[in-house]
Amino acid sequence: MSSITSRAVIDPDDAPDLQQGALQSEVHPLNAATVRKLWPTEGHLFRDHLLRLDKDSRRLRFAHGVSDSFIEDYAARMSDMGSIVFGYFVDGEVRAAAELRKLSDDWGVEAEAAFSVEQAYQDQGIGSALMGRVIRSARNRGVRLLFMSCLAENAKMQTIAKKHEAELRFEYGEVIGEIIPSGPDYFSLLAEATDDRVGYMMAVLDLSSRLVKAA
Repeated sequence: MSSITSRAVIDPDDAPDLQQGALQSEVHPLNAATVRKLWPTEGHLFRDHLLRLDKDSRRLRFAHGVSDSFIEDYAARMSDMGSIVFGYFVDGEVRAAAELRKLSDDWGVEAEAAFSVEQAYQDQGIGSALMGRVIRSARNRGVRLLFMSCLAENAKMQTIAKKHEAELRFEYGEVIGEIIPSGPDYFSLLAEATDDRVGYMMAVLDLSSRLVKAA
């Protein structure tokens, strides 16, 4: 199959965000949702999200079927791998996640992105919104080439990649998407720092809420 030959420099601040209408549903209202980074102590929230993925969503996320024990081990190594994970939170639970993974011991010119959205939250623009955060984080760490890979049948992931003007190519039943982020600047660094401060406060509030419920 032929692949797209052009590449675009993407500014994550111009990337598609959550559409208001996509969030304002009877099941998942806007005021119940938060997008923020997961902190190292929140690996269990990432694990629980991945465990809730249905069979097909697991296969599309990991490119093959995976067991609960595989997911538990994968989530436990979130901090060890140095990944940056963004979560879409509803009532303190992660319902969608986006990962930015470095491909060596340190952040270099290349990195990889991966996404997962629970079935009840799919087709609402959440993956595209998370992608914007991933691109900005990659940009601020000097990443010059961001990879996304998925099964050829994963049309939803390919749609997200195309929205961000990724180059797509087909290899052995998989689709590889490549995005070239623009370089960091004052505004992209400030935006991430501001999000991190707000995200930390939200994490504290989430923790407090869980402790109250457990009491």
